[in-house]
Amino acid sequence: MATNSTTSPLRLVETAIASHRLTSMNWRGKGIGVLRIVFGMVWAIDAWFKWQPDFQNNFVSFLTGALDGQPAPAHAWINFWIHVVQVNPHLFAQLSALGETAVAIGLIFGIFSNITMISGFFLSLMIWSTAEGFGGPYMPGSTDIGTAIIYAIAFVGLFLTSSGLYLGIDRWLTPRLGRLSFLASGPIKPGRK
Repeated sequence: MATNSTTSPLRLVETAIASHRLTSMNWRGKGIGVLRIVFGMVWAIDAWFKWQPDFQNNFVSFLTGALDGQPAPAHAWINFWIHVVQVNPHLFAQLSALGETAVAIGLIFGIFSNITMISGFFLSLMIWSTAEGFGGPYMPGSTDIGTAIIYAIAFVGLFLTSSGLYLGIDRWLTPRLGRLSFLASGPIKPGRK
């Protein structure tokens, strides 16, 4: 008795397993995409606050507020950035707002995701180590280490999952970037999925 290779019981089981894997990967991929978009909305709200006159006009005071009770190394680091920012506080406030806006756009649309995730990671570390004062001061009664460090970890997770591929423009954009495809989170080599 001859069996058709496409209808053999073994082939049917293999197809069912492959179909299940694709369905679960699609579900997880969509979840990663939704997570990236929601995270982008959080950054968009945060960026909106950075464009407000209160932040723009009081940028240095946001940094000096993190100095109280810090150990000497953290105090020196924050003080260094205060002196750098005091050269032109309005420019640095606008750069901060612009950086957060760019990260929010990259996250929401899933565009240039690799550069977005790397930029967001370093921006989060900069916020955590300056305005949040490393989440300190650490003394009895401290309750957490600050939120920006958690944002930095989230950016690593989104980077490692190539989140721009899911519900994002990177899936379409990457092959069209040619040598610059490393900026987006799609397959770098043609035919790689």
